[in-house]
Amino acid sequence: MENEDQPRLRSVVSYVNRGGRMTVGQQRAWEEHWPQLGRTVAELPPGPVDFTEWFGREAPVLLEIGSGMGETTSQLAAAAPELNYLAAEVYEPGLGQLMLRAEKLGVTNLRLLHGDAVVLLTEHVAPGALSGVRLFFPDPWPKKRHHKRRIVQPEFVALVASRLAPGGTFHLATDWEHYAEQMLEVCSAEQALRNRYAEEPGGWAPRPPWRPVTKFEQRADAEGRVSHDLIFEKR
Repeated sequence: MENEDQPRLRSVVSYVNRGGRMTVGQQRAWEEHWPQLGRTVAELPPGPVDFTEWFGREAPVLLEIGSGMGETTSQLAAAAPELNYLAAEVYEPGLGQLMLRAEKLGVTNLRLLHGDAVVLLTEHVAPGALSGVRLFFPDPWPKKRHHKRRIVQPEFVALVASRLAPGGTFHLATDWEHYAEQMLEVCSAEQALRNRYAEEPGGWAPRPPWRPVTKFEQRADAEGRVSHDLIFEKR
């Protein structure tokens, strides 16, 4: 809440509220691991979260917004033990499934936040606190009348940029061409960020080999949709 614009951010754009019951395994993972690994955004005390205290160590903090069912997130956290890896998600069964996957992989550097990432960033993350933010395949809201619901809007990108440390990265990916173009336009207009791959054709980042291919990306490929990655860096 550093300027008058941020309160105008509509939290509705950051997710779709989907219901769903947990499986037995997800419920077991929630009961066993949530007290240590998870927190609910709406129940956080005022002010920034002390990530060093929560993780039990000092390390770069990376936030992934929208971890879904945790397939990608668990693998990325396991592959980067040097990071304090945060996953923000609104779908409880997805967080339960992520804890199951993390348990199977022996991941210890992951913490989970249940709730709206816009509220999290605005009220509970200090400026310059993050080494990176990842936003992989957010809801595309493909109908034109719904484009205003997309999370990648100028106010949101400015908020993300304000929470990145100098040199920190904002990595986005989508398989919807028009949304990719919107992401490129909006992020390029944010003066605090620069496109790390501005000299590449179209300004797109090469697809990083470390980003797992999800079933949704496989489906997009089968349907003829090309996935685009964008990596912006805090100036």
